Amino acid sequence: MTVTRKMPKDFFWGNSVSSMQTEGAWNIDGKGVSVYDVRPATEQTSDWHDAIDEYHRYDEDLDLMQAMHMNMYRIQVSWSRVIPDGDGEINEAGLAFYDRLVDGMLKRGITPMICLYHFDMPLALAKNENGFMSRHTVDAFVRFGKIVIDHFADRVKYWITFNEHNLYFTDEVFNISGYTQGAKTVDDLYTIFHHTMLAHAQLDAYVHGKYADVKFGGMVAATPVYPATSKPNDVLAAQQIDQFLYQNLNEAFVQGHYDHQVLTYIKDHDIDYDHQAGDDEILAGMHADFLSFSYYQTTTINADKLPADEMAPNYYLNYGGEANRFLATNEWGWAIDPTGFRTLITDLYNRYQVPVFPIENGIGIREHWDGEHQIEDDLRIQYHAEHIKAMKDAMFIDGAKVLGYLGWGLIDIPSSHADIEKRYGMVYVNRSNHDLKDLKRVPKKSFYWLQTVLSKNGDEL
Repeated sequence: MTVTRKMPKDFFWGNSVSSMQTEGAWNIDGKGVSVYDVRPATEQTSDWHDAIDEYHRYDEDLDLMQAMHMNMYRIQVSWSRVIPDGDGEINEAGLAFYDRLVDGMLKRGITPMICLYHFDMPLALAKNENGFMSRHTVDAFVRFGKIVIDHFADRVKYWITFNEHNLYFTDEVFNISGYTQGAKTVDDLYTIFHHTMLAHAQLDAYVHGKYADVKFGGMVAATPVYPATSKPNDVLAAQQIDQFLYQNLNEAFVQGHYDHQVLTYIKDHDIDYDHQAGDDEILAGMHADFLSFSYYQTTTINADKLPADEMAPNYYLNYGGEANRFLATNEWGWAIDPTGFRTLITDLYNRYQVPVFPIENGIGIREHWDGEHQIEDDLRIQYHAEHIKAMKDAMFIDGAKVLGYLGWGLIDIPSSHADIEKRYGMVYVNRSNHDLKDLKRVPKKSFYWLQTVLSKNGDEL
């Protein structure tokens, strides 16, 4: 039997970025200072002051996306650009920039998606409130979110709150939540996670109560974990990681409550996560219209490497994470696994029967432009081709409902650790970590490949 693989006409193809990694313009037009703005450059990384200067070059970048036949662009609205100190006066010039950006998308037939938080806490809230350790910060974020949603809901129909929300349930939380003081305890980790979920739930309920045509979703950083072997303890550890770091959030996004296994662990280990009266009712307001995620790689867990003393599954990968000997990797050791992409999509849809939306996917490669010749990024072409084909298998063979496919940083941007030399783009941006050069945009070989693929809605891939 031949399976028809014609993509839906309303399928989204596009690009995904954060404000701190694209905009630059860190101290103009009334923008406040974020925690990233004060992080200095190092020998191997840049500062966050200029990024790729999309604040001034957005028209050029949108033209490139339109030329690639993209029809969606996921951006982040910077909290400190709109409310400089996080909870005070609105900076109208900040909103005006995003008006120009969103209107520029719509003019080109590109559907906007907005993410409200991508790690860059306003510095004032980090210093005064210890970031999301404080319920005051939760209230300030909800206020910010409502302001932005009300301002753009007539033009922006797809929203998420926190980029890679499950990272707030790992020890990475202490780098991305505005946390500036404390012992980084398990209680602190669980408290920050709970506070961010309360913020998400309040905005979810707000959107669904006020805007019938707006879609609101949850997002995780999906790195599926295989058992390193068929030993039962490896299988058990993989199950626990999946439940704590992924399904706990997906259940909450869709069903409005934390996972029973996680709640049992919290109770049995007397974890204080600042659970207060009324919190469960707030969480119950969640009902995601879609489940979104980033996907770059898979990994494995070797339970033999876990310490003898019991620890929360949130930390397992810090000790027992292990490379998969059956998979190739990029220079940074990230495994290339398109089959894992298919399995993830199929499993998510089977579990929750909610549309699935991969909104980050890509591969980091070290590249240099000589000023003349095209960059031949065949590995990137192969990576995206195989992942798109795997997604189509999930859709047309397994029956998953998928809304779209957004690549990560398809115009070069500094990585999340501020390294521009780890490039994900199909368009080269001419700068290094310590030399801005001219920031010229230069299409790579993959640009023309994707242009051809999307001109036919991915049907012939």
